[in-house]
Amino acid sequence: MQPTGNRLLDQLASEQLNRLRPHLTAEALPFNKTLQARGKPVESVWFPRSGMISIVAMMSDGAAVEVGIAGREGMLGVQVLLGDDTSLNEAMVQIPGSALRLPAAVLRHEADASPELRTVMLRYVQAFLNAATQSAACNRAHLLEQRLARWLLTARDRAGDDRLPLTHEFIAMMLGVRRAGVTVAAQSLQSAGLIHYAHGRITIADREGLEVAACECYEVIKRDYARLLGTGDDGETTDPGLEYASPPRTDRVTHG
Repeated sequence: MQPTGNRLLDQLASEQLNRLRPHLTAEALPFNKTLQARGKPVESVWFPRSGMISIVAMMSDGAAVEVGIAGREGMLGVQVLLGDDTSLNEAMVQIPGSALRLPAAVLRHEADASPELRTVMLRYVQAFLNAATQSAACNRAHLLEQRLARWLLTARDRAGDDRLPLTHEFIAMMLGVRRAGVTVAAQSLQSAGLIHYAHGRITIADREGLEVAACECYEVIKRDYARLLGTGDDGETTDPGLEYASPPRTDRVTHG
């Protein structure tokens, strides 16, 4: 069967995926498009095929901090699977790409009707929540340079490209730090030959070196996705230098 391009959907058995296909709509993800607004009903869930969506907590003073990321490894709209219909945070496109949109009501109905589909989706929800928990600890315990390296690797995994359209100002907002701190950390990574940056674009020059520079959280999160879904958090079944657990299911759609 033709894969969808979204690794979570492609984890589903053929019968389950075929029930969803008539309701899936291909959508472009243009930069800065808001997909979920704070306090508004969640009418659709999104399964990215490329690009990256940032889930951002907005404070009363206007400050914003990234609290989650959705890419081709998963979906935006996990609250639908947990019985909620309101978005607490903003969700916006930070790296352009494309996605498959599904009405939230369809996902609720199909998850109620199929324990197998619900199990796969809830495994992703668990991986997503575990990643958020690990990231919260990371923000408190690790140096900014390590956190920046981890974040760039995570963004690269989702974009599928070493060239990332990211400014220091945006990264500072996502990491919840001052722009000057990101500039110093980026200069350190560039001096080490790990990245190059210019004109609002960061290029990863040495992925293996950047993994060494990153804190342990990058590998911890990837291994947790492997444990729960048989993939890394970038959606790939294998990753250079790492061995992942066997997929928990045997009736997955074969990736092309």
